[in-house]
Amino acid sequence: MTYFRKILQFAKPYKHFAVLNIICNIFYALFSTLSFIALIPVINILFDENERVDRKPVWEGLKGIKDYTVDYFNYHVSQRVAEDELSALIFICGIVVLLFFLKNLFGYLAAFFITFLRNGVLRDVRDALYDKILALPVAYFSEKKKGDTISRITADVNEVQFSFLSILELIVREPLTIIFTIIAMLMISAKLTLFVFIFLPVSGFIISIIGKKLKSQSHQAQEENGHFLSIVEETLSSLKIVKGFNAENQFRKKFQDSTNRLNNILNSLVNRQNLASPASEFLGIFVIVVILWFGGNMVLVDGTLNAAAFIAFLGLAYNILTPAKQISKASYSVKKGNAAAERIIDVLETESTIKDAPNATTIESFEDAVEIKDINFKYEDEPVLKNFSLKVPKGSTVALVGQSGSGKSTIANLVTRFYDVNEGKIEIDGHDIRHLTRHSLRNLMGLVTQDSILFNDTIRNNVGLGKENAGEEEIIEALKIANAWEFVKDLPKGLETNIGDSGNKLSGGQKQRLSIARAVLKNPPIMILDEATSALDTESEKLVQKALENMMKNRTSIVIAHRLSTIQNADMIVVMQKGEIVEQGKHEYLLSREGTYKKLVEMQSFE
Repeated sequence: MTYFRKILQFAKPYKHFAVLNIICNIFYALFSTLSFIALIPVINILFDENERVDRKPVWEGLKGIKDYTVDYFNYHVSQRVAEDELSALIFICGIVVLLFFLKNLFGYLAAFFITFLRNGVLRDVRDALYDKILALPVAYFSEKKKGDTISRITADVNEVQFSFLSILELIVREPLTIIFTIIAMLMISAKLTLFVFIFLPVSGFIISIIGKKLKSQSHQAQEENGHFLSIVEETLSSLKIVKGFNAENQFRKKFQDSTNRLNNILNSLVNRQNLASPASEFLGIFVIVVILWFGGNMVLVDGTLNAAAFIAFLGLAYNILTPAKQISKASYSVKKGNAAAERIIDVLETESTIKDAPNATTIESFEDAVEIKDINFKYEDEPVLKNFSLKVPKGSTVALVGQSGSGKSTIANLVTRFYDVNEGKIEIDGHDIRHLTRHSLRNLMGLVTQDSILFNDTIRNNVGLGKENAGEEEIIEALKIANAWEFVKDLPKGLETNIGDSGNKLSGGQKQRLSIARAVLKNPPIMILDEATSALDTESEKLVQKALENMMKNRTSIVIAHRLSTIQNADMIVVMQKGEIVEQGKHEYLLSREGTYKKLVEMQSFE
């Protein structure tokens, strides 16, 4: 229950709904019990003349409240029976209808108020999870399956939501119904009630055995649910590759293996849960039969209990069955909810390794240089950068080139602080970026990645992502600079055209030009281009390259390049190999050295 208690913290803003729910449940339990007690004087009066009361009872204090209440009710009904038996019958039926109406009214009101609490908690937990997803570093998700994260924010949160209703029934309505019923049973016959209680520990023990493995099985089901959602997500995002390599059967088998495992777990889980209801009902009926035998002796043999009271007692005993059954089901639901809560809390309590320092400052502008000082970095065990140093003065363009795996893109990840360096530091205008707020740091930067990351939205919203409330003229100007307006203006809906999931309605070159337009519109002083022109055809590349050169004239640019023809005019070209700088200088100087850079240029000239 530790994890569930942590989830319950989200209910604090809705505690007034919980209070109203509890009050309504108290009245529900009270009227549920009274509806059976009301039968006793009715049966006595209608079928036993000796029980009729002709003298109005006298109040003798709180000690005699039970006898006074019963006698007063009997007197009132006796008077009506004496005057008109039909009128008495209507009166009695009216009381029964009223009690059941009040019981169901308060039952509805209890459910009404709890709905706001459940749905409020559902929303707040999802919001908290999504905020955490946005706050966690990129490194966290490189180790996790997307489907598992989706499962936690959907299926697990839903499981917790349903458990909320169960736990409030568990601690309020059903126990109160049982308590009030037991009080009424004790008032009728303490001896018969105590006899019933002998059986309760036995039934509780049997029910606990049934529910023992529910939490572990629930956890397995939720883990497997996350696994098969990951397979679905991978299939959808890689459908071309799956089909292109005729790998449908492999993925189908992988998916069916997962759903078969989930099927087996759920069969066991649901069957065990379903056993709770019939088991508790059978145990309850067994109690009723025992009561019939023992109580029948008290009525027929001993004469210590009258028939009307015994009939009401049977009704009250049966009245315990439903809440007892609900408690057993609720306890299983809570076990399942606790397993789901564990997976949710696991995400919410994950410490972010990339966060603002307690005394982090805000940087408003960029004045001098970006400086990387003696940094070392590794993603896991293998070093990616070793004693790497580089200075990028304001207004200059520095290009990073080298073979794949040399650490070029890692520099972009570190400067934008998607990851933190293991050793050394990165400074902007002399400020260690770890001592700056992430928001102000990234506000200085525009990013165009190798993969065109676009959203299932309109062109206007995709391009305007980095600048809220951007005007139409600004967006069109950015599209023109990125050489994208020429195809956008011909689209049926222009800027309002939806580009599909990941922009898949567009070609690779068109997607990349929209990514460049997005960075242009943001108009940051520092531009990071991670192989930004790699997806363009030769003609588009030349046009966009010219646009990028114009854009970079007044900006500090870090360009990670695969095509060396695009960075010949850079102020500094840094050649990297296995995380270290092997050469640096301008294009002509590096060619004259006949080193690694010249070999790379010659290799590309034959492509």
